[in-house]
Amino acid sequence: MSTILENIGERLPPCIWFDGGDKRNAIASIISGFLFFVGWWIIIDAASVHTGSVLAGYHMCGVFGTISLIMVNSVSNAQIRGDMFDGGCMGPRGSRIWLFIGFVVGFASVIAACWILFADFVANSEHMGQWPGVALFLQNALIFVSSLIYKFGRSEDLWG
Repeated sequence: MSTILENIGERLPPCIWFDGGDKRNAIASIISGFLFFVGWWIIIDAASVHTGSVLAGYHMCGVFGTISLIMVNSVSNAQIRGDMFDGGCMGPRGSRIWLFIGFVVGFASVIAACWILFADFVANSEHMGQWPGVALFLQNALIFVSSLIYKFGRSEDLWG
């Protein structure tokens, strides 16, 4: 199976359209920041328009998504590989555990937002409408995608 994928990879032309060189980090940071901003803007809009529908506890999904973004992006791939990180009590293993916990928190926030969407807004759509739940899900999905773009879209992390 791996030889099939290697043959496909050799035949495909290189990705020249996104060969930003020095600009790749800036572009990934701008896109990631914009998606993070849009996610929070959507939930703030939904909370201000539908004041009774968006409970204060629903915002915890976004808070944990933001904590996940910080956790995932505070560790570089060089630290995970063990190239430049020897300090601390656990070394590269601690970096890997930190990254794993960050991804788990991010997935959990998206899953919790999806649960709130379907349990509270889709099932009771005649009373509240569905937009606040969709906004909560979009917020967490955009924060998670923002975290992935920032983590894997930067040249330092992809090409070491």
